[in-house]
Amino acid sequence: MTITPAAVPVEHTDRGPLTTEELAARIARDIPAGSYVNLGIGQPTRIAEHLSPDAGIVLHTENGMLGMGSAAVGDEVDPDLTNAGKVPVTELPGAAYFHHADSFGMMRGGHLDVCVLGAFEVSVHGDLANWHTGDPEAIPAVGGAMDLAVGARRVLVMMRLFTRDGAAKLVPACTYPLTGAACVSMVYTDHGVFVPGPDGVRVLETYGITVAELRERLSVDLLP
Repeated sequence: MTITPAAVPVEHTDRGPLTTEELAARIARDIPAGSYVNLGIGQPTRIAEHLSPDAGIVLHTENGMLGMGSAAVGDEVDPDLTNAGKVPVTELPGAAYFHHADSFGMMRGGHLDVCVLGAFEVSVHGDLANWHTGDPEAIPAVGGAMDLAVGARRVLVMMRLFTRDGAAKLVPACTYPLTGAACVSMVYTDHGVFVPGPDGVRVLETYGITVAELRERLSVDLLP
């Protein structure tokens, strides 16, 4: 999966921010055919609905499945067949099931090409914080995120760019406990697509906002 940033970011100012489904479809387009992929709990699971059946992409779940299909509906629902978020899913031809420990061995052993995770914060250098806000009242939810962050060959983040209060989630340095350091390859948000790195953040695309407007709202260096 090689992304070559355009010389000039593509600004989609004739529309608003991406919806969750549009964002899931946007990420799905960037996942190479034949990849082994883990989709994190929450919004990233929507990506499964937008993968081409002909792409040969194999979805892995932390709870022990290869060959996961889309979400199950109606008569497709089998209470024994769920993803890591306990959402009923379908199985594709050739699907396989295995012990939880074997699943984590795949994650830790570098056998996954791509994982897509949600995030509370991503730093300019690609640090990821997605398991705990640090609030003593919050319930930590690390799951397999740390294993995925260090084990997958590429880590993609799917998140909203701003909180409900308008605070940016793409930050100079994470203020929440880290899941992984310098592990994020790309950040996909409702307002744009970004590549973090040691020298700053490169903007590939924007939606409903310009790069100039992003510079006013973000406290990170956006590379020209």
